[in-house]
Amino acid sequence: MKPKERVFSALQHEEPDRVPRFEIWIDNDELVAHVGDGNLQEAHVNLGLDCIIIPNQNPPGSNAWGDGLDEWGCMWKNGWYAGGVVETEEDLKRFTPSLDYVDEYFDPVRTEDAMQRYPDHCFIYGSHIGPFTAAYMAMGMERFFPSLFKRPAFARRAMEVRTEWCIAVFDRAASLGADVLILGDDAGHKGGPMISPEMWRELVLPYHRRIVEAARVPVIWHSDGDIISLLPMAIEAGFVGVHSLEPGAGMDLAKLKRDFGDELVFIGNVDTVVLCGDDLEAVRAEVRRCMQQGAAGGGYMFATCNSIFAGMNPAAVVEMYRYAGEIGLYKDMHSITRGDRDCE
Repeated sequence: MKPKERVFSALQHEEPDRVPRFEIWIDNDELVAHVGDGNLQEAHVNLGLDCIIIPNQNPPGSNAWGDGLDEWGCMWKNGWYAGGVVETEEDLKRFTPSLDYVDEYFDPVRTEDAMQRYPDHCFIYGSHIGPFTAAYMAMGMERFFPSLFKRPAFARRAMEVRTEWCIAVFDRAASLGADVLILGDDAGHKGGPMISPEMWRELVLPYHRRIVEAARVPVIWHSDGDIISLLPMAIEAGFVGVHSLEPGAGMDLAKLKRDFGDELVFIGNVDTVVLCGDDLEAVRAEVRRCMQQGAAGGGYMFATCNSIFAGMNPAAVVEMYRYAGEIGLYKDMHSITRGDRDCE
């Protein structure tokens, strides 16, 4: 099968010829230089991934991911998020760029070039622009979460305008040729969701549903942490799947498949800890675990539980994808799924 066909087969809960390899974010310059000669899209292909993220960038002049206050009201220090300043309606208006600002995030020429070079791949776009995350980053967590009780109307307004932005960005990405979209909206930590499922249903689910309904192509929800109690609402929102599945937060892939696998495709679950060392057998063991727990019956795409970030060992990352390709053939799947019971 061709890469795009393989991805869409998995999204339809079918078994393609092999488990798709579907990493969304690769933020490791050393690895990109090593396997892609500095070209991110080429790195996706050379690593054996079935997906390619469309060329995109931080707008020129923005302080996001750098130093200082960005156009969204987020403070940054040495590339790390350091808080938010949005507190009033005036602040929200000031720190909400017009919707035509979406064009600054994309490079149509580079995107078209990549699509011509790799016409059989699945092109994706993903960003942490979900209304929940975007609102608590703009306001700062210490201001946002109390506002859910003390100023709920303002919290809703902050999520409302970020929803409008998200819809505009996703529409632009799809118009450039993105086949699948990933909504980054982090909602959990190791102990569970950041807010109760009841509050999530009331405050966030309506915005997620609007985003999915407006999208031209399938949408996957990304969130770190333990979001098991929110998964029924991911189904209600219309997401085709969920990415991350952080094992350290109790996201048990085998159990997730049993409980939600008929309605959600699962993407991820590889523990990133093994990719920061040089024990390649530990890497292969982690690949086997994920294949054993997630692959049978389709509806699973292989990926890390987060991203490929700086500090990971490039040799470990390369071996992870290589081995996933080697053992991920469905015609040979019985040889790795025999250990299902031991992995559950």
